[in-house]
Amino acid sequence: MTTLLNRPAPTASAALTLRSGAARVLFDNWTGTSTVPSRTLYPHQWSWDSAFIAIGLRHLSVRRAQQELESLLAGQWADGRVPHIVFNPAVPHDAYFPSPDFWQSSQAGRAAGAPAGQETSGIVQPPVHALAAWLVHQADPEESRRRGFLARVQPRLAAWHDYLLNRRDLGGAGLAAVVHPWEPGMDNSPCWDAALQRVAPAPPDTFQRADLDHGHPAERPTDLDYGRYVRLAADYRDAGYDDAAAPRSFAVEDPTFNALLAVSELALAALTGELGGSAEPHRTRAAELTHQMVTRLWDEDAGLFRVRDLHDDTLVDERSVTGLVPLIVPGLPRHVVSGLRQALDGPHFKAPGTGLVPSYDLVAPAFDPTRYWRGPAWFNTAWLIHRGLRTHGFHQDAHRLRREYLTQADRSGFAEYLDPTTGAARGASRFSWTAALALDLLNHAPEEPTP
Repeated sequence: MTTLLNRPAPTASAALTLRSGAARVLFDNWTGTSTVPSRTLYPHQWSWDSAFIAIGLRHLSVRRAQQELESLLAGQWADGRVPHIVFNPAVPHDAYFPSPDFWQSSQAGRAAGAPAGQETSGIVQPPVHALAAWLVHQADPEESRRRGFLARVQPRLAAWHDYLLNRRDLGGAGLAAVVHPWEPGMDNSPCWDAALQRVAPAPPDTFQRADLDHGHPAERPTDLDYGRYVRLAADYRDAGYDDAAAPRSFAVEDPTFNALLAVSELALAALTGELGGSAEPHRTRAAELTHQMVTRLWDEDAGLFRVRDLHDDTLVDERSVTGLVPLIVPGLPRHVVSGLRQALDGPHFKAPGTGLVPSYDLVAPAFDPTRYWRGPAWFNTAWLIHRGLRTHGFHQDAHRLRREYLTQADRSGFAEYLDPTTGAARGASRFSWTAALALDLLNHAPEEPTP
């Protein structure tokens, strides 16, 4: 595999150096079956991380990109859910919390169809997987067909989407709900603060955080918030991970989660059609998701999408990057696209220290430039917004964001995220999705079609 580091690419010398560095991060974080996000802070396989990683790996090894996705899908539950963590049994339990003995998936999740021989978490993350699978197929369609890649993953991806659109339609309007702040991937965004106030935290002496062993406390969620996360996860586990029976002290409709589901439904339509099946049901579901997002989550005055709290069925009055990522959806009404474009260039998200997009409103009282998802600029959301800008024809804006991504990824040593006010690297270094998506942008062809 090391020969891939020197594979020719139509780029300048500096880009070749960046490409080589990004490839090295992915090789170093490879476990033999999948890629960890970080060797220190995240020593297992994470769901949406693996989707982003596969998107980058396709430029180095299509087969390894396929393996990345298939190793994750091997942990899928019989009810269709793709868990947010697939645990590596070789990693000691105290290396990460919540560990397998907390989730107890093979026992507590038995009725929901958790795998008997593989420990996982019981919650989920954003559904980027069908989009990733389609992009991996497009990288080498002949190899994909020869190995039967799409035929293997299509039923699993269809079951995954069915789970989200049926069992997780907690609001009854056709959007997928998330039941834990870890599920939308933006763990301690201020968008969850009001809903979390209803959650009694687990006593601090009932759990031991491992993230502070590798991350600075000023960059991580507070102990109080972490106690609430633990309580929510324990209550869900104790209900057998049953979405109908579990308490709903936290249930929201998140814009990014549903936008990625809509885009992945379009990707699922494309790969189903490639296999000779009917693509129309998936296109129809994507259109319905888009319609419901605009109907239920769009805030015309703010010019972005909002989170809907299902406890009182109201929109959360917070501006977050989750409300901008839906630009990735191709079927948005023109006025919505225009509003999102203006919001990206407005005072709430135009950061002084980096051309990337901060995760939260720069001028809001809760903004924190260093604390996890409460302000820092993340590379994966920049990649998604870049794709959205391309989708809607804002090519100059997309080019600027691409250039800034590559500059900052290189300068920061492929950091997990950045302080948007200074550009300083924060979180873990040599982070896998930062490296993987840098590879994708380096290899980006303007004519590449979007599903």
